[in-house]
Amino acid sequence: MMIQKLHDKFLFNFLAQDAENAANVMEAGHGYVVPGITSDNFNSAEGAVKKVKELKSVSNIVSVGLGGSGNVDNWKKVLDIAAASEPGHLNQPFETAAYSLGYLDGKDRQKQLVNALVKPAGEVGKIQLANSGNRIKVEEFISIASNLGIESIKMMPVNGTEHLDELIYLTKVAQANGIRGIEPAGGINASNIKDILAGVKDIEVEFFMPHIFGSTIDKQTGETIPGKVMELYEQVEGL
Repeated sequence: MMIQKLHDKFLFNFLAQDAENAANVMEAGHGYVVPGITSDNFNSAEGAVKKVKELKSVSNIVSVGLGGSGNVDNWKKVLDIAAASEPGHLNQPFETAAYSLGYLDGKDRQKQLVNALVKPAGEVGKIQLANSGNRIKVEEFISIASNLGIESIKMMPVNGTEHLDELIYLTKVAQANGIRGIEPAGGINASNIKDILAGVKDIEVEFFMPHIFGSTIDKQTGETIPGKVMELYEQVEGL
């Protein structure tokens, strides 16, 4: 993604309630932030499209997530939102990522980065497909993903550092095979963010973007708390 990165590698994805919240979160994260929404927070694609366009008034790139802890059933809603709003980044299960990429490219629009969601398999060297549940060797998966033109892999839920060794291995193999980005999600917070980033800091992947939601969101307002974002940033700025 063409955006300034911390240590030329790291970005952070936070949800944003509105343009003001996005601007405050981006400031707290020193600009290394991609604000986003999740499709399950909207009754219709039209409402989500309106919100994406609002957020794009303060950020060139907005991320549209599946929501529902990576609910793969939301893939079409996310695609519809992206087709109408050109957010720049959207989340898809691996099984629909290549289709979504082709569909959006076919619309002759600004290029969108489509990630491919997989799950940890509980074993270093393997991943689990988010939709089918099938387990596959990382090397085989990355070869398929690369050949399909997929540029970023999302691993969720990593449960903080529970699957860190798997995440590091995935990042190494992905980087060696031309995948641009890795995006971990699930249980990431200020207590473990430094360990996660330290594990991949020497791997020359183009971008590594943790999705950090629950630990930073005000449960009353739904806004991401800038102070929580600043706390995360301070944990890793000197990495």
